[in-house]
Amino acid sequence: MKSFLRNATCLSLIATLLGCSVETSSTTPSSAEQSAKLAAVDGSKYLLDSEPEGADNVSKVRTAAADDDDVLIVGRIGGSSTPWIEGRAAFTIVDESLKACNDTIGDRCPTPWDYCCETTKLPTSTAFVKFIDDTGSVVKADAKSMLGIQELSTLVIKGKAKRDEAGNLTILATAVYVKQK
Repeated sequence: MKSFLRNATCLSLIATLLGCSVETSSTTPSSAEQSAKLAAVDGSKYLLDSEPEGADNVSKVRTAAADDDDVLIVGRIGGSSTPWIEGRAAFTIVDESLKACNDTIGDRCPTPWDYCCETTKLPTSTAFVKFIDDTGSVVKADAKSMLGIQELSTLVIKGKAKRDEAGNLTILATAVYVKQK
């Protein structure tokens, strides 16, 4: 009787696990399917061929820009160990005056774009960037592949300033120039 109960319990557990995995995989797209869908977005329409003049640094735009102002802002991708929003063309940028960890000789930080040596300055030196489409929605794409950028890339971004109740700055981006090192 004990072996019958043990076998019945094992079979029940296996059936449950198989049932769950079949149901999950039939309703949730695989990572490959999600990546293929995201990769289909052509980011070239957002890329500028030449650097626009007159861009202000992140700190200045945070101080001066009002909600809905047109802005031209320059900054480096970073501010945390993961500055990207998965599945969206969105990320944070940091004022160029702050030093990333790799800007310090001998620093061996594995994520220099998190600016861990500048944490007290980050709250007033970052902005959130979201690339928007023609309908005003955030582009559903991986920003890295869509724009050919990575952590610590220096960008000049054209867009509109948006403020939340706390005064945080978001740039609704319509164009970008990627500076070459």
